[in-house]
Amino acid sequence: MKKFLAYLCMIACIFGLTACGSEEKLTDYEQQKVDVAQRLANSIVTNLLSDFMDDAYVDFYDEYTMEEIEYMVGNDTGLMVDGYAFSKAIDSFYSAKSSMGLITGVTGSSASISGKQIIVEVEVTGEKKNAVAEIIFSNDQFLKLESASLNPVSSMGELMGRAALNTLIGMGTVFVVLILISLIISCFKVIPKIQENAAKKKAAKESVAEVAGIDNAMAQIEEQEAAIEETEDLELVAVIAAAIAASEGAASADGYVVRSIRRR
Repeated sequence: MKKFLAYLCMIACIFGLTACGSEEKLTDYEQQKVDVAQRLANSIVTNLLSDFMDDAYVDFYDEYTMEEIEYMVGNDTGLMVDGYAFSKAIDSFYSAKSSMGLITGVTGSSASISGKQIIVEVEVTGEKKNAVAEIIFSNDQFLKLESASLNPVSSMGELMGRAALNTLIGMGTVFVVLILISLIISCFKVIPKIQENAAKKKAAKESVAEVAGIDNAMAQIEEQEAAIEETEDLELVAVIAAAIAASEGAASADGYVVRSIRRR
């Protein structure tokens, strides 16, 4: 059983190596287009775009329309270009100047077909660092320039520095989030106390309002009782005056004045 599994693994490895080693072979016409695109990228496109890395020429096509750019580039170099793509290529080459400096030479290039496009990568040297110009043509007999960009090659030190920076940013973000979570958890202890204090203040306000209501009710009751007593006293005065007038044979109680009443 072990030998059988070993044979299977060997066969699988052989087929894998065969698949990796096989490349799709280009036809003569495709190879011819690739060769022409590679020569155009090396001798015309790279040199043409490198001229626009100069501050004096970078704004040369800004006042022209896309159609005018296509006509002028085609008339000057015989190269078919997409006006918008060529304008963006100028911006890409000029932006790369700050990190790599001006282009000083071409060291090599490689080309491949990807669907309806032919992709050429031109290795260039710069004053500060090297770069790779990616130039894309249409995969037809016209070889129209569809895109171009200049990508500075980062050194190992720069890559390590970026990796370290990304690591620090990631770890810092994690620590910040953990601190925020811990603060939120610590707030759970304070929130009940705040709610308790708010409930006590509310209860105190309600008790004060209740006491004030009771006081108002008592005052109203006392006022009503005083009014009732005053009414009873007036009735009592009237009865006494009438009794005195009847005992003396007077026709009415007018003229009699009750000075005081003593209850017994």
